[in-house]
Amino acid sequence: MSETIRQIDTVLVANRGEIARRVARTAREMGIRVVTVFVDADADALHVDDADTAIRVGSYLDGDAIVEAALRMGADAVHPGYGYLSENSSFAAACEGAGLIWIGPTPAAIDAMGDKIEAKRHAVAADVPVLLSADDPDEFASVGFPLLIKAAAGGGGKGMRVVESAEELGEAIDAARREALTGFGDDRVFAERYVRRARHIEIQIVGDVHGSVVHLGERECSIQRRHQKIIEEAPSPFLGAERREAMGAAAVSLASAIGYVSTGTVEFLVDDESGEFFFLEVNTRLQVEHPVTEEITGIDLVRAQLRVAQGHPLDWAQGDIGFTGHSVEARIYAEDPSAGFLPATGTLHAFEAAAMPEVRLDSGVGPGSSIGTDFDPMIAKVISRAPTRAEAISSLALALERMHIGGVVTNRDFLAATLRTAEFAAGDTTTDFIERVDISSPPAEAETRFWGVAAAMWLQAMNRARAGVLASMPSGFRTGRLPAESVVFALEAGGGDNLEVHYRRLRDGGFVLGRDADQGTVVVHRVTPDSIDVEWGDIRSTARVTRAGDTLYLTGPKGTVGLSIVPRFVPPEAEVPVGAVAAPMPGRVVEVRVTQGEAVLAGDVVVVLEAMKMEHHLRAAEDGVATEVRVAAGDQVENGALLLVIDSTE
Repeated sequence: MSETIRQIDTVLVANRGEIARRVARTAREMGIRVVTVFVDADADALHVDDADTAIRVGSYLDGDAIVEAALRMGADAVHPGYGYLSENSSFAAACEGAGLIWIGPTPAAIDAMGDKIEAKRHAVAADVPVLLSADDPDEFASVGFPLLIKAAAGGGGKGMRVVESAEELGEAIDAARREALTGFGDDRVFAERYVRRARHIEIQIVGDVHGSVVHLGERECSIQRRHQKIIEEAPSPFLGAERREAMGAAAVSLASAIGYVSTGTVEFLVDDESGEFFFLEVNTRLQVEHPVTEEITGIDLVRAQLRVAQGHPLDWAQGDIGFTGHSVEARIYAEDPSAGFLPATGTLHAFEAAAMPEVRLDSGVGPGSSIGTDFDPMIAKVISRAPTRAEAISSLALALERMHIGGVVTNRDFLAATLRTAEFAAGDTTTDFIERVDISSPPAEAETRFWGVAAAMWLQAMNRARAGVLASMPSGFRTGRLPAESVVFALEAGGGDNLEVHYRRLRDGGFVLGRDADQGTVVVHRVTPDSIDVEWGDIRSTARVTRAGDTLYLTGPKGTVGLSIVPRFVPPEAEVPVGAVAAPMPGRVVEVRVTQGEAVLAGDVVVVLEAMKMEHHLRAAEDGVATEVRVAAGDQVENGALLLVIDSTE
């Protein structure tokens, strides 16, 4: 073995969730032992179970503790994943200073390109076109409105704010700085011109210690909400060969100029009308959306990172890299699209990929995982690959629809509906897609009713299976005419009336529906503790079933329906005061902007709540007076907690 090659026998992954599991998977395939770190809130996380050894730390941002953990566990190297300390040059230098192999670009490269302000300067020096920007908050207005505020030391939508006018600027800067500090430990922000109708296209680069740098093509990541990507694909449906070559060459030129090592991503904004492209930033790490590049190139990017870190040359020159087929990735978040994509919390009682079509699932959660407010709300990535773009889109949409998810509100149905829009199929995927395209896809009433009947039949069968007395007798049995039984369900997602199912068992084992037996017959062909095959009228279908307490989750061909059993006798609920402002999710109160007795106007921000590393501004619904203020800055509140009351009659 060459003296320039440093063997990695044990790697510590300084991250959590799906990326920690993703790195561990490739490391094990290469014969490398894996150590992971975890905090108290992640004590039962799957990335802890996956590791050969796991060690507790106080924070994923505590670089000193992570270096110490790596040394204690006998690790040779540290892989930072993405987010947290992955673009922190001081952490990279600390790892190298402790004799550990840093799996990523050099600290100097992180300083030069990981810092978004510094990266722009290098791009200008390399004659790569950039957007008009300003680094000094006092000069942000000179960029013009609308402008976009961004965190200098990170990404992922944290610390980003679109500002439409000078009146909004001060508050937006303050909020962006707080989010940047929380997410990346660095509160520096900058502003750049905001292009409303554009495409977000990035070039994957890989460099080695011997001076070689190549690109692995592009990814289009234009479908975003809160400036955070939710659907990515490779290759882009927009780029032609000439522009693709120009952007790839610009990315390699910029990386080569500073001797870039390891994986990275050069991000560009492409004007949808003119086709001009502008340098945005360099992510000096692995990207969340890296799987689509792996799927069309056949190159394992984590393996490339590990080999480069050991000193091996790249396995391929630029001309050796080919692209086959098309790949699309959708990010499943614990969030409610119908409520402005607010993060959601709860327990994943059901979580299982569809058996068909076969897709790739990268996830850090499983059945029973708790989704709280401590971390980013992304819970999984689902990735398809097919010979054509149309097939990749269709297979991903179907895989999402057939995925069994229950217990936490997610954007799964929104993602599937997005993929099935005519605009997405046509490649009309600019960054304003969600704002301009109708993506609503509520389930048909007849479909919901069918699964309500299936739920009633499954519940009836399970109740009979658990019967301790006369278990062989049909439910509702009498020596005379069998009476009707009933169950009432409420849709977990809300909206619409409750589903009331009346059924009476027939002597042949089937059921007749309706209070007056006027809704047809039902035949249960097969029922197990986790599924039911049911036929109602001329429709027959099978559902995957999970029960959690009094809620049933049924997944059929078009998604999951959550049905909660409505008790026959409901205790009176506490009356919610008129004008109440409640917490839309668990979180920490950052700021209370009104005092008791103070007048407020509709639209005024009254409380700032932080949850999942993002700030959420709660506003007054109408003019009035704050008659009750029940929280203060620093308070931790639960979902639905009453924060204050605004009386519009005062």
